Amino acid sequence: MKVKETAEKILRAALAARASDIFFLPKEESCEVKLRSREPVKLEDLSKQAGSELISWFKYAAQMDISEHRRPQVGAMSFDKCWLRLSSLGDYRGEESLVIRVIYGISGSRYFFPDQFTRLAELCKKRGLIVTSGPTGSGKTTTMYELARRLSQTRIVMTIEDPVEVHESSFLQTQVNLPAGISYASLLKAALRHRPDVLIIGEIRDGETAHLAIDAALSGHLVLATVHAKSTYQTISRLESLGIGTNALANCLTAVSYQRLLPAEGGPACLLDIAAGADLAREVARAKRSSFASWEEHLAELLEEGRIDEAVADQFAQG
Repeated sequence: MKVKETAEKILRAALAARASDIFFLPKEESCEVKLRSREPVKLEDLSKQAGSELISWFKYAAQMDISEHRRPQVGAMSFDKCWLRLSSLGDYRGEESLVIRVIYGISGSRYFFPDQFTRLAELCKKRGLIVTSGPTGSGKTTTMYELARRLSQTRIVMTIEDPVEVHESSFLQTQVNLPAGISYASLLKAALRHRPDVLIIGEIRDGETAHLAIDAALSGHLVLATVHAKSTYQTISRLESLGIGTNALANCLTAVSYQRLLPAEGGPACLLDIAAGADLAREVARAKRSSFASWEEHLAELLEEGRIDEAVADQFAQG
């Protein structure tokens, strides 16, 4: 079987399983392919040569340097209406591994409570900073992009990403390129001069990016961003840990949202936990914060309705 055919077979298997990630892991005598939906499951073992050829094919398709096998690289490509984010890395033996994150389009995504997404869309009519949090693979990018796609019908939307994950013709999309000296910070500064109505920051990773995002929100932009946090209100604490003061948060933070993809009949669905208005203002002012706005109540409702089982409810009880 040709390399392209093998690659497409693996991708189709991943999409059929609604996998969030595909792993190509080098072993002593083989290359192990795993899929992660709820947990990593072996798909097949390939020969070392076949594994190496597949990794090279994916890297070429994602515009990565196929001659570099040790240094970390990232890239992106599309397949069957989904977007793939690739990350390659060499181990101590010089053996290369590859992980492919599958980003499903909004048409393929499900929300347990569609009114939660509607509420986020309503909040986007305001100005300020709206932060979506959750662990890797929780669907943050999909949610943020669909919000921005709706906004782009009447507003100018600009994105700053590393890398661009989903190509969207209605956005002005920019990409971090550190070797060329193009950082999140430099693009953010340029974005403020470019005067977009809506600014998307792929991820707030450091203090400088956090401060620039706050400045953009305080200057009248709507800023959509993601961070890694373990609960809804701990998103506030995460921003504080990056050097953002309570007064700045009180003045610019419009909403925070935490989300996870929960296993359900028919494939994973997204559960959101949103804080805004007086509830959010109260938590910003607190020295010691709560964890969630209504996460526990929504889990209990899903369990009572039989939409999730007790094992899933226990697994995600803490977010």
